[in-house]
Amino acid sequence: MILEAALLQVKSSMENEFEKAFEEASTIITAMNGYKSHELQRCLEVKGKYLLLVRWDTLEDHTIGFRQSSEYQRWKKLLHHFYEPFPTVEHFELFHD
Repeated sequence: MILEAALLQVKSSMENEFEKAFEEASTIITAMNGYKSHELQRCLEVKGKYLLLVRWDTLEDHTIGFRQSSEYQRWKKLLHHFYEPFPTVEHFELFHD
């Protein structure tokens, strides 16, 4: 299993709008092949900062299956205009349990 992690900085005063849009966007990602689960965490110290964690079966399920899909275009339209700066997405695999 692969863990996708992205630190999201939402533009000032757009947090509520982002959270509503994320609820809608969640239905897109949950329907993708290889999707396992996701969570969105709100930072306590920095307003507008979120941590998105998504679990995928394989790296390719995210980088090819999702990112190259028409569904990803809908995801982008719903969410990408909220970010400043645009987030870096990294992938992790379990080293030790």
